[in-house]
Amino acid sequence: MDITTTSAIGAPAARQSFGRTVRAYIALTKPRVLELLLVTTVPVMILAQGGFPSLWLVLATVIGGSMSAGSAAAFNMYLDRDIDAHMQRTENRPLVTGEVSPRGALIFAWTLAVVSTVWLWLATNWLAAVLSAGAIFFYVVIYTMILKRRTEQNIVWGGIAGCFPVLIGWTAVTGSLAWPPVILFALVFLWTPPHYWPLSMKYREQYGRVEVPMLGATRNGSQVGLQVILYAWATVACSLLLVPVAGMGLVYSVSALVFGGWFIYESHRLYNRAVRGTEPRPMRVFHASITYLTLLFVAIAVDPLLPF
Repeated sequence: MDITTTSAIGAPAARQSFGRTVRAYIALTKPRVLELLLVTTVPVMILAQGGFPSLWLVLATVIGGSMSAGSAAAFNMYLDRDIDAHMQRTENRPLVTGEVSPRGALIFAWTLAVVSTVWLWLATNWLAAVLSAGAIFFYVVIYTMILKRRTEQNIVWGGIAGCFPVLIGWTAVTGSLAWPPVILFALVFLWTPPHYWPLSMKYREQYGRVEVPMLGATRNGSQVGLQVILYAWATVACSLLLVPVAGMGLVYSVSALVFGGWFIYESHRLYNRAVRGTEPRPMRVFHASITYLTLLFVAIAVDPLLPF
């Protein structure tokens, strides 16, 4: 990998330290997004096992899933480097600052894609590996290359890529698919728009400047708020389907109702403030959505370990 940096895209700059280069390549994997994806993987493995799977299997799946998600993120940054340079929230990404060259990022992304697929195939099973490759393809080709710059529904269908970890976690344990991971796949699918649209409301001017038609940037606050409410209700309803289908107990059932009620409340709060013409504070819903999903999947992990 070329560690010669560029002060702007395509402009040469001085060499940087090895440690800084390593941190830059790690940044290409979007570590904060990676954390959220892994939160949805391990609890599903516990649910599939009905207890704790072997530590080796968990580690193997987490390592393979991390490389897979990191590959997709690196491809995304490579393809979006032109617009990232013109958005305040992305202007410090490694390809924009020149800490990583486009060629280096592309090699890094392809390496992670190949290694993660082979790793999951050998360490878990072929189905988990195929699903992992499918997630990379969906995020890079369907979302980043086709949908993102063409339709305001981009994150709805592009968000499918973020649903794959629940399938990968389940198949890593069982070697097959079943209704519980399908329901969780649908849950993450429905959760993605009310999670991301508030963020696009926050940065609507920046998305408008680079002509990326995120719904939060193309519609007014009340219209976006209504969509957030509808998807939040659908997400919580979907979460409750897991109770009869997977035989979930009291811990999960109560958690789904309580945390889901809070998520819905924050969604309505966003809409009501937008309708009244006051600052909608969309980042409250954005952060609430992350907390909601994390706590819900913690409940998924804990529930099978308890006798009630």
